[in-house]
Amino acid sequence: MTYQQTLDYLYANLPMFQRVGAVAFKKDLTNTIELCRILGDPHQKFKSIHVAGTNGKGSTSHMLASVLQSAGYKTGLYTSPHLKSFTERIKINGEEVAEQFVIDFVERIKPHIEIIKPSFFEITVAMAFDYFANQGVEIAVIETGLGGRLDSTNVITPEVSVITNIGYDHMDLLGDTLDKIAFEKAGIIKRSIPVVISETQPGIEKLFNNIAEERKAKIFFADQEISCRKISSGQIECACGNELLTLDLPLRGSYQLKNLPGVLQALNVLVGRGFRINQDHIKHGLENVILQTGLKGRWQQLSNSPITICDTGHNLDGVQAVLEQIRTYTFSRLYIIWGMVKDKDRSKILALLPTDAYYFFCQANIPRALDAQTLQHEAKNFNLAGEVVPDVNEALAKARLQATPNDFIFIGGSTFVVAELNEL
Repeated sequence: MTYQQTLDYLYANLPMFQRVGAVAFKKDLTNTIELCRILGDPHQKFKSIHVAGTNGKGSTSHMLASVLQSAGYKTGLYTSPHLKSFTERIKINGEEVAEQFVIDFVERIKPHIEIIKPSFFEITVAMAFDYFANQGVEIAVIETGLGGRLDSTNVITPEVSVITNIGYDHMDLLGDTLDKIAFEKAGIIKRSIPVVISETQPGIEKLFNNIAEERKAKIFFADQEISCRKISSGQIECACGNELLTLDLPLRGSYQLKNLPGVLQALNVLVGRGFRINQDHIKHGLENVILQTGLKGRWQQLSNSPITICDTGHNLDGVQAVLEQIRTYTFSRLYIIWGMVKDKDRSKILALLPTDAYYFFCQANIPRALDAQTLQHEAKNFNLAGEVVPDVNEALAKARLQATPNDFIFIGGSTFVVAELNEL
């Protein structure tokens, strides 16, 4: 098979959550355990960091990987979903997995796929583990997909677990309260393995403490140990005890102030476990995170006149953070290019959106995408006015024709809408 035929085979034969939703979610680790057994348990052949959370886990994973890379470690990185290319999911030192490896892996595992019938995510997790073991990575940063307890990645025993934030997302699968969602995310806490909680959240702090105590895992609430603040438009200052770290972080989203303490505390834990990471490595890794890992779509500026920003934030907390940051800018008029998926609680998110913006309602080219006409109809109930332009790139072109240099254009609402931007 060619690379494209291989991808077509995976998409056609394996249920993929990003495309079809809940039907692809397997609440069971059996398939992953069996796939790993067939492959010789590759996940036991490298050290790892496990990252879960509702928001911030992608940014956190990329920042950790970049610092480890700057410290000289051969570093694997597994994240999902991909934005442009399938190979973005699996990287070593910022280099995406070779297409030939993907072809060879699928050919090798194909007879077992027919028997096990795994999900798309289960196969990609097994592929990442096999690649990292095959290439001799020293440490890999592994981001969970959904939840944590029953997530396919939860077969690893990491050096440290990181939980970034708990918010309302995928409630149909993870539970309808923060406690239930936190319980699922806390499933990555392993016996005697330290866990870092990036953000102290009242109401669920006790749950994390209880689970950590039960599993004899040392727990750190990072924002109680490390404080980070913006000192200028680009610079961030982080304080840990008497130590100060000043960063020019290329990730401009204000929400990174919540992720950074978790990253820095996890690195402190790794140093305590024998990793050679110093302040220069940390500064270099964080300031070069986009260059070294290829992270896309996090408060990413596409152009300057008018200011055009895209962001993958798509749940209640993520959208709230995006809107707060938009409000820090000065502009004449706000244009919002917006698309969503069918299985979100849309009413709460639409209620947050500003009524003084002009909207271009679009939809991603996936089965889960909410029809743009339906989105416009629902948005009218919240006094959001605009027009339907289904293709995000056409919507952006149209917005730019209408906007003046002093206006602001934002593209978001769904990871998959951002992914289809040609300029990304």
